[in-house]
Amino acid sequence: MWKRVLLAFIVIVAIVVGLALLQPATFRVERSALVKAPPEKVFGYLDDFHQWPVWSPWERLDPAMRRTFSGPPKGPGAVYAWNGNDDVGQGRMEIVASRPPTTLAIALDFVKPFKAHNDVRFVLQPRPEGTLVTWTMSGDSPFVLKLIGVFASADQMAGPDFEQGLAYLKEAAEAPRGQTP
Repeated sequence: MWKRVLLAFIVIVAIVVGLALLQPATFRVERSALVKAPPEKVFGYLDDFHQWPVWSPWERLDPAMRRTFSGPPKGPGAVYAWNGNDDVGQGRMEIVASRPPTTLAIALDFVKPFKAHNDVRFVLQPRPEGTLVTWTMSGDSPFVLKLIGVFASADQMAGPDFEQGLAYLKEAAEAPRGQTP
């Protein structure tokens, strides 16, 4: 009896590991939203890490999160580091390129719950009715993420957070001047 249980367990583990090894070496998550505000206004919420608490979905998961800002207040070289509960973990972001009001590139490094380096990009495109904001995150998939990917992809895990963040960004950018949500 125990031999059969052990054998079944080994087979299941082997299948999961095998499926993990078949996962892609990289991942990409992308979401877009139309914001009824000019690109300059929307870009101001992205290019300045001090504005992220207004719209970032992760800021609301841990109000006691420790935040550290360094470098210039915005634009290339601006750094935002955080250390929080299990929902937000620990990490660091640095703006590596900024072309106001159209493009922003960020190096995102996670420390906890696992180490990972990702590239984040925001592209803002003017539209007659406002600004189309596209938020993309891409990076390598280390083995631990491949294991997780057997059960839920990076898109399934981060996509809803991107959608929520874009909804908060839309709410903030569309609010009348001087009024924050």
